[in-house]
Amino acid sequence: MRIHSTRLVGSLVALGLGLSAAPAFAQGISIGPGGVQVDPGYRRGYDDRGPPRSELTRGEAARIARREGLVDVDGVDRRGPRLIVRGSDRRGDDISVVLDSRSGEVLDVRR
Repeated sequence: MRIHSTRLVGSLVALGLGLSAAPAFAQGISIGPGGVQVDPGYRRGYDDRGPPRSELTRGEAARIARREGLVDVDGVDRRGPRLIVRGSDRRGDDISVVLDSRSGEVLDVRR
């Protein structure tokens, strides 16, 4: 019986060591303009909708402003974390749409 219990204990120890060596998260590397970097296997800022959004382009800002009633775009200005799209509505009245430059959320519409 001692032989069987010794083998059992040895097998359990080997199994435990094998499982403890398995990584909890997969890692990788990424090669880009900054050189080779270790990818820790998770992304800060990611959620269920994908990677974090970068800054809006001027075209995207104009499209969002058009949904708020802007017809003719005169210009798009960046003011810190905000984009201000200036133009006119269908009646020709001046209108400014203030957007969050990362999320695209409409913060204000000034007529």
